[in-house]
Order: sequence, then structure tokens, then C-alpha cells
Amino acid sequence: MNVLVIEDEELSARQLVQYLNVHDPAAQVVQVVRSIAKGLAWFAENPMPDLIFSDIELLDGNVFALYQQVQVTCPIIFVTAYDQFLLPAFQVNGIAYLLKPFTAEQFGHTLDKYHQLRRSLTPAAGGLSAEVLAQLSQALRPAAPAYRQRFSVRQRNSLYILPVEDVVYLQADEGVVFAIDRQGTRYPLSGTLTELERQLDPAQFGRLNRSELVNIGFVEKVEPYFNNRLLVKLRPLPDVTLTTSTAQTPDFRRWLEG
Repeated sequence: MNVLVIEDEELSARQLVQYLNVHDPAAQVVQVVRSIAKGLAWFAENPMPDLIFSDIELLDGNVFALYQQVQVTCPIIFVTAYDQFLLPAFQVNGIAYLLKPFTAEQFGHTLDKYHQLRRSLTPAAGGLSAEVLAQLSQALRPAAPAYRQRFSVRQRNSLYILPVEDVVYLQADEGVVFAIDRQGTRYPLSGTLTELERQLDPAQFGRLNRSELVNIGFVEKVEPYFNNRLLVKLRPLPDVTLTTSTAQTPDFRRWLEG
């Protein structure tokens, strides 16, 4: 079985490949595609795989921009962080889904479902028809963005509600993302920094570098730094200084200007 993975997040892609190797050692991942452009190029040069694991939001846009240009004739398992109200849209034409973050057990159940359906699916029945594409595109086009308002975090033996407006910055450290509040308390969160960034209002949280996001409400001042970087001073945490990366500095400057 040849499997194509369409996923822009390295950690998620690696997890999919790892779980696939465990649950179906005979399966072969033919390629990991991280963008619409790379996906179009891959489909132009390669035969249709037996199965696709597909994220929705890629580096250069929504994955349905790819599927509207390529007639996919194999089953697709969507790997998504979208809320439950969208999931019925995926349950058509043999399509399945994995809701991020997912466990090895959940992955195994979803793959088992594919194998059960495989015998009864004709090639055309496993793909995305124009009707299915329209349904999914409509489901993924909300009237207005609904950004995350709070985090539920564990603190000792209790569950603590941390409002998003109280988060000064987010920091990824050794594979764990922490939300740091006004007192400097660090709360571990679920998900990658990229996944959390997509859930937050981009007007409120801006990216400094590969491992940090900052809340504009707590930026006191910004100073030039060497190698075209910027030092960011925080109003409630005078002892903390954040730094932009050279690559991220131009986007961060534009974000500051609104």
C-alpha cells in the first residue's frame, strides 16, 4: 500500500509515519508533501497512491485548493484540528478523519476503518467528487473567525482557566509549549506552537521566531538588535527580554504596525 502524507507540520508528519510503520509495516510512505505547490508537482509526476493522510491548512493555503485541481481517486483521511461541528462533512465517500492531537490507538482505529472499507470501495468511490468538495469548502468557510478565548491548564491537582488576554507570550521549549502569564508563571499547553498560533487572533499574537509568540497588549517597547533582529521588552515582566529571528523580523515589524 502506497501512502501520501500531506502535512506541513514536521512533528505531525513524523508522528503519522511512525504510527503507520507500527500499525501497517507493509505500507510505504511515498512522499511527505508540505504545500499546495509541492502537492501539484507530486501528482503531476506520480501515480495515484492507495491512501492519503491530509492536513487542511498548509504553508501556502487551504488543501482544497489542491483537490480542486487534482482529481483524487483514492480514500483520504483528514488530519485536522477543526472542531467537532465540521466532522460530519468528512464522513462521505469513505473519507475518515483524525482530530488533533490524536493517540496511537485512535490512529489504529482509523486505519482499521480504511482497511475494512477498502474491499468495498471502487477507485472513484474513494475520492473527492465535486459535490463533496463543495460541501467541505462550505463547512470550512465560517462567517467570521472564532479565535480561542481561554486555555484550561492543570495546576497541581486543579484545573485552572487561563484567559487568552492574560497570556503575555507563548514559548516552545524541548517539545512543550508554555503559556506565560503576567506573574511569569509557566503553564504547559497541548499542541504545537504552530497549531496554537492558528487558534489565536493574529492581530493579538505575533510570531517572534520559531519558538515564541507575543501578545501585543504586553509589548512595552522594541529596540534594534544586531543581525537585523529586534529586542522586545514586556510591560509586566521587566526581567524578560524576547528577541526576533533575522528571518522573522520583517513580518514582525509589519505586525507591529497593524
